[in-house]
Parts: sequence; C-alpha cells; structure tokens
Amino acid sequence: MAYDVIVIGSGPGGYPAAIRASQLGFKVAIIEKESLGGICLNWGCIPTKALLKSAQVYENLKHASDYGINASGSADFGAVIKRSRGVADKMSKGVQFLMKKNKIDVIMGYGKIASKGKVEVTAADGSKQTVEAKYIVIATGGRSRELPNLKQDGKKVIGYREAMVLANQPKSMIIVGSGAIGVEFAYVYNSMGTKVTIVEFMPRIVPVEDEEISKELEKQYKKQGIEIMTNASVESVDTTGAGVKALVKKQDGSTVSLEADVVLSAVGVVANIENIGLEENGIKTEKGKVVVDKYQQTNVPDIYAIGDCSPGQALAHVAAKEGINAAEHMAYIEKKHHHLPDTIDYNNIPGCTYCTPEIASIGYTEKAAKEAGYELKVGKFPLMASGKASAAGATEGFVKVIYDAKYGEFLGAHMIGYNVTEMIAEVSVARKLETTAHEILNAIHPHPTISEGVKEATAAAYGEAIDI
Repeated sequence: MAYDVIVIGSGPGGYPAAIRASQLGFKVAIIEKESLGGICLNWGCIPTKALLKSAQVYENLKHASDYGINASGSADFGAVIKRSRGVADKMSKGVQFLMKKNKIDVIMGYGKIASKGKVEVTAADGSKQTVEAKYIVIATGGRSRELPNLKQDGKKVIGYREAMVLANQPKSMIIVGSGAIGVEFAYVYNSMGTKVTIVEFMPRIVPVEDEEISKELEKQYKKQGIEIMTNASVESVDTTGAGVKALVKKQDGSTVSLEADVVLSAVGVVANIENIGLEENGIKTEKGKVVVDKYQQTNVPDIYAIGDCSPGQALAHVAAKEGINAAEHMAYIEKKHHHLPDTIDYNNIPGCTYCTPEIASIGYTEKAAKEAGYELKVGKFPLMASGKASAAGATEGFVKVIYDAKYGEFLGAHMIGYNVTEMIAEVSVARKLETTAHEILNAIHPHPTISEGVKEATAAAYGEAIDI
C-alpha cells in the first residue's frame, strides 16, 4: 500500500497532522495501536476534565446553601467514572468520523519504521503488513514515568490511567508529584471524600509555575483539607499489607512512614521512543526525545517527529501545532503550499491546570524575566475585588501580569482562580501580536467578567488601578 504520508500515532498531534496533510492534497494513512485520539482524548486531557467537572458539581452541591439553595446529595463514584469514560468514548468516535471525512486510512496496529519510506505494522493478532509512503510522521506520544523505587503494579501503586477507572473509591491516597496530573487528581479525590496527601520532591507544588501561584494553590489546597509535603521523596513502598506503606524522606534527612489505600505516581511522562525503528534508521535522539529542527524534521530526510516524543512542552495544543507545521512543511517542499509554516515560539505556550482553583500561565515567570535581564512592571489583581468572582462565590486567587518597564512588552501572565483557563488565550494572542501594556489598557474589556482581570492587573502595574 503506497501513501504520500504515514502518521504513526493518532493523538492530539497525530490526527491533526493527518488531517492537515489530507487537506493539502496528500494521500494519508494513520497507524494506531489502541484508540483513535491517543492518550489525551482517551486517558488524559478529556476524561480528566469530566472527572473534575463531576467533583466541582459535588463541591457546589455541598456548598449550595452559600447560594441560597437547599440541596443535598452524595457522590456515586462508579457513576462519576462511567460518565468520564462516556465522554472519552464519544470524542474518540468523533476522531473516527474526522478520519472518514478527510479520506484518511486508519490502520490498527503497532507501527515501526522498517526503512526509509516503509513502516511495518503489527496487528493485535500478530499479523504483519508493510505500508509505504514518502513522508513519515512519528507521533507516538508518552506514558506515565515510572520511578525505580515506585514500581507501578496497577493496583496499589498506580499511574494516571488506573486513577481514572478505579472500581472503588479509596479512603486514602498518597499522590507523588504535584504537576498538573498530581494536583488535578488531588482535587478530584479530595472533593469526593478521599484523604489525600501530596508528596513533592521540589520546594513547592506546581514547581514550573510562578512562585506566587504555587503559594496560593498550597494555601487553597490546605484549606480544602489536602495534606502537602514538599522537599520530600518516597524512598520505598511496601504493598504486602492491606494498603500501602510509603517511606518518605524529608529535607532534613529524617523519614516518616505514611499509610494509604493507594499510591498514585504522577512524576511526569516519558516519551514512547523504544522499538519504533529509530536506532536502526539512524534517527537521532537526545535526553529521551527525538531530535528535530524548527519544522519538526528529524536528521533523516522525510521523517518528522511531533508531540511528546519531540523536545517541545508535553501539551496537547503544542502537539497539534507541531503536527500541522510538519504537514505544511511537507506541502511546501512538494509545492502544494505557498509558504513555510510559522515556527513555534515555545516561550508563548499557554499552560493550563484544571484543579480548583484553576491555574493558567504563559511566558516568563517574574523570576525568569529578572534573570533574563528585564526591568519589570508587575501588576496583580485579586479576584476578591472582582464583581463577577464575588457573584460566582469564587473569590480565591489573582491575575498577575509582567511587563518590560522600558518598552511595555508583555512578558508573561500567571493566573489562579475561577475559569482562568478560558482567559489565558487573550495573552497568547496579545503576545503573538507583540501587544504592549498600553494596548491592553486601552482595549475595552467587558464588565463584569473575570477576564477584565487582565486589564485590571495591567492598570495596577502602571499605577492606574481603579478597582483595587
């Protein structure tokens, strides 16, 4: 079978790459070993948002009297899990429809690059076939990172996949790692009544965020009853008893033994680059990722790599843009597309964490901006001062903006609070357009909204705040 383009993996990078290539006139096949949509759609971004929504509805129910409503109810853990799976299944069917609509052949099986222009596909029954194409896109994604002293058995020591489909709600849970995966599951399980302890190796939770964001989330999580241990590491786990015993080492060298029904390992993701034909075909890797240029090309001509298996941030929206860029670059080479794709500015990637309160950030943190040599104007708008946040009963958090004092360049924004993941796109577009503080201040923002916090924080940075 001969194609123009073969994409290995149908996650949030692979399927947009396939669709864009088809739109540009290529004959395309996509190879998928499990479910269309990949981890993000089936076991990541989408089903976790469904779990988080159920947790938030339950939280609202518990606090209904704050809104003048008399209501009571209980969480049906099994039904919550079932709803999450239903949402994921529906979205996966949507990708199937998109493949048909765009005339993309879907080949189910495990794809491995056999040689230049050839991919060997091993089906579930062990049968093999070879498919050929001029261009190959590696979009094999990532999986839960496993620490040597925290081996996952899928029952008592679990990864994010098992955390989404537990048969019974645990009474207690230790979560190792406080990145997006760790803090999102901490919120879900804690709000439904599980006693949650977060163990974080770094000095603060959500360590990639601005320091003030970390402090605020820790404050809110402690208020919600989540226990937090920073500067701490799980040295070993004992699963021989009814639950799990975790030996945790603290910064001063002392150890403490924690007990729980289950341990969730949320220490990041690792790229799926083993056994896909990289070494045999001389495709370079570095630090566990496939090396690519600014158009996602590997060192081997006509082979591209995108998403979690390449060096950019391991985020669905990054993978999608990388996939589209790879397809457009092939089309440019083949004279099917009139210009080179706009390369990605990896310092203008919005990051969103969907815990409650939500976190959204982009660009420089205050510390990184200072280290880069900028003189700063920093403004903060507390949501306590927002009429919309007060009306919603969600006044926790703030919007923080960072500008270059000399030219007013928009260096970064960091938000924690109600609905902030829906607000960060304004800053992404503003920074892409090289907008200055002056333009943000003079763009009329609607009132009452949480999003006017971006303008209010900018006003605060320049000593022009009205509402604080």
